Amino acid sequence: MKENLQKILQAKVYEVAKETPLEKANNLSKRFNNNIFLKREDLQDVFSFKIRGAFNKMRNLSRDKLKKGVITSSAGNHAQGVALSAIKLKSKATILMPITTPLVKIKAVKELQAEVILFGENYDESYLEALRLSKERDLTFIHPFDDIEVIAGQGTIAVEIISQLEDPPDCIYVAVGGGGLIAGILTYIKNLWPKTKIIGVEPEDADAMSKSLKENKVIELDNVGLFADGVAVKKVGKLTFEITKKYVDKIITVNNDEICAAIKDVFEETRSILEPAGALSIAGMKKDIIEEKYIELNLVAIACGANMNFERLRFVAERAELGEYKEAMLAVEIPEKAGSLIDLCKLLKKRNLTEFSYRMSNSQNAQIFIGLQVNGLEDKELLIEEFNKSKYKYIDISNDELSKNHLRHMVGGRLPSGFTNSNKNNLIEILYRFEFPERPGALMKFLKSMKPDWSISVFHYRNHGADVGRIVIGVLINQNHIEDWYKFVNDLGYKYWDESNNKTYKLFLGASN
Repeated sequence: MKENLQKILQAKVYEVAKETPLEKANNLSKRFNNNIFLKREDLQDVFSFKIRGAFNKMRNLSRDKLKKGVITSSAGNHAQGVALSAIKLKSKATILMPITTPLVKIKAVKELQAEVILFGENYDESYLEALRLSKERDLTFIHPFDDIEVIAGQGTIAVEIISQLEDPPDCIYVAVGGGGLIAGILTYIKNLWPKTKIIGVEPEDADAMSKSLKENKVIELDNVGLFADGVAVKKVGKLTFEITKKYVDKIITVNNDEICAAIKDVFEETRSILEPAGALSIAGMKKDIIEEKYIELNLVAIACGANMNFERLRFVAERAELGEYKEAMLAVEIPEKAGSLIDLCKLLKKRNLTEFSYRMSNSQNAQIFIGLQVNGLEDKELLIEEFNKSKYKYIDISNDELSKNHLRHMVGGRLPSGFTNSNKNNLIEILYRFEFPERPGALMKFLKSMKPDWSISVFHYRNHGADVGRIVIGVLINQNHIEDWYKFVNDLGYKYWDESNNKTYKLFLGASN
């Protein structure tokens, strides 16, 4: 630890990086009754903290190694750091990036004169290819996180935080991907301010550090969510794991809705737009404040990146309301008779509607899809209590991914009567949700892989400007051929969920009676 601390103090980063401000977030502080500060690493020239570690590593390379060139793998931010460092140090950079990397990051790296090679569906695949090419071309590999010089460069953020605050904060919240940033923060802060809690934040669908700490060893995830692409790694570093295991106070996981809400919070606070990974720490901080009931504490969150695709903002805006409990989504059953809608509206009273979908059916009851404005978690719980006391059957679908991504745009259509398990063709309808890399040909690959005698009965795809495509598909299939379907979805290699028994699907898209 002493040696690592010295490396942070000796780190050479300010030839390309700059000391970023630590700003008090006045609106968030008032809203959560705590003193909240944002460390604005999004204001670096490459819009990310990654320039620190990349430059410090390369600054310590020999002239001969720099002349031969460097290579790395990255989803974007580390890539820009390596590319800019190569320009400053008169070297040549080769960057392996996953094919799912947002175009804004690919373009930024190319503009920094680096050779860009798109390879693999995720960081881990591009990482292995970069290692192979580094040996083939005799290039020095610059690891994005599992390198002591890289960790030391990121640790200079902690040096700045200490100089910018008069007293130690109660907590510092740090985004966690491979672990380089939090390892650097832990190394410095825990030596000087041991009582300050360092809290890591991961996405729920990319929680490699959380699972590794639980198992007390580095584990590899089978797959990772791609929304927060900057932290989408299947496996953390060995060195970063050991440092984190020794010093971290806890790791918090957050969902995509909570990340979107944090992006909105920072925009309203600063008029800056963070990328999903950049807003992770703010999302975790908010969650921790609520769960631990913190009051009047001094809290720091590192806003670590702002390389955001503009097209992705549509998805962020749509999900932010759910993430901060400003919207609730319900499926409500009402009698199919005159006056039913009026009676339902009486229960809703003065609440504002955000969405309302209804279609008359042949049955005695109708299913209504409702989005309602609520004012925080307590108000949402009050709404649920009101429905519990009412005569209406309902389902809270605020956390149902099928509903949020697809069904809210599809309400109304039903499978014709007669398509049941007992019909003469022995057909059943199955419903599956898939995620796949958003790139040309991915959807076509999916459709061409299907058997020609499988009839599509439901299909919905919507581009949210994200790195991952989302579809829901219903298929009419002979019960005797169901094993062929199972083989198809497993061989395809995309993430999938069986939604055939989803209650909302049964309500809105199930067969007519």
